[in-house]
Amino acid sequence: MTPYHWSSSSQAAEDKNSRLRLGMIGCGSKGRDNARQASKFGDFVAVCDVNRSSANAYAQNPQLNGDGKRRLDVYGDHRELLAREDIDLVVCATPDHWHTPIYVDALRAGKHVYGEKPMTLTVEEVKILRRAAAESGSILQVGNQQRSCQWFREAIAIAQSGVLGENLTATCYLGMGPKGGPFSPKPVPDGLDWDRWLGQAPLVEYMPQRGSGSFRWWHEYSGGKLTDWGAHHIDIAQWALGVIETGPIEVEATGVLDHREHCFNTAQTFAGTMRFDNGTTLKFEDGGKKTNGILLEGDRERLFVNRGKLVGNIVGKITQDKRWIDQIRAAARELYGGPYGQREIELQSYENFGEFDGNLWEGVKNAHMKNLFECIRLNASPISDVVTVGNSTIACHLANIALRLGRRLKWDPATEQFVNDEEANAMLRREQREGYEIQTA
Repeated sequence: MTPYHWSSSSQAAEDKNSRLRLGMIGCGSKGRDNARQASKFGDFVAVCDVNRSSANAYAQNPQLNGDGKRRLDVYGDHRELLAREDIDLVVCATPDHWHTPIYVDALRAGKHVYGEKPMTLTVEEVKILRRAAAESGSILQVGNQQRSCQWFREAIAIAQSGVLGENLTATCYLGMGPKGGPFSPKPVPDGLDWDRWLGQAPLVEYMPQRGSGSFRWWHEYSGGKLTDWGAHHIDIAQWALGVIETGPIEVEATGVLDHREHCFNTAQTFAGTMRFDNGTTLKFEDGGKKTNGILLEGDRERLFVNRGKLVGNIVGKITQDKRWIDQIRAAARELYGGPYGQREIELQSYENFGEFDGNLWEGVKNAHMKNLFECIRLNASPISDVVTVGNSTIACHLANIALRLGRRLKWDPATEQFVNDEEANAMLRREQREGYEIQTA
């Protein structure tokens, strides 16, 4: 594919000839959300989904094609879309078990990628994807949008400043997983390629509850709350603890699982702990009725952060001192050395900041998407890069493995293997169904 050169002129960014050409893979609700952001910076030319009716509806969506009248090509197999030489970047929002296969194929086809979290289905896939990204020269931005959020980065900067004290600990409250089943087979809906939807996962009869609305609650396709909200909160917690460049040395977890056939089989309730070589500890739990978010605490102070608030006595002290808050915000900006897609949202006061604000979060999503386009233009590393997101993704997978085995596991971050544990190491990868193996070369 001929490399695409994006003009550095801000005026040219509005020129249709200078905008990146985009493909959409996975036409569900999250895809619509991502497409709304991406369409501000590029123009869609094709869409793909194993559900033909979803893809056809997308092709008529004005969010993707401007006035809704421009023709977008429709595909049921992502490889056909990736074979096009006029596509520079693909936005992928499929169920989790399709993330790595599509990201790898896209990178090897010379495309840039905006991909959803969790980055992979397994630990082995993290290694595969890292290699593919390194070899391709293309840029992959993972949808860990909290990395592009001002107050999450401020929480990280506060934790790393030392003001919380010694014995730093993070606790991630991820929410309880649903229970359900046994479910019964149903006829495959018209237009749905169920075999392709299953992909590398085992071949089973169609059940609506296995499909795109609730795929997260099956180990075959995802990892439950530990890879859903864990991909967000464990990621930020590792960054705050200063261990985003590595992984834990020990992990243990317990939880409630439903082992019956054709039932949701990811954890319903759970609690566990990761320990790191620098002496810090990361706890994770469903949290029961506690508010979803991250608690960061040392032996002197504590603070809590989620998508609606940043609170704690220390936050009040910092925001009352302009010099202090300027120092924290400067440190938060320095956490990432690359470009930001837009001016950061300035929260001059945290007094009335306590509920999720959709308008504020829309700005966060916009900044995260634009960061990718800026990084493509400047050939810079995105804020959600494949290496460090890979580390936090591995941590989520380790938590699930420890939970399923029900015992403490020792992990070597250098070799990315469990220490003297063949049973646990066998769970780092999955058998892939014939015909849907990830293309590693």
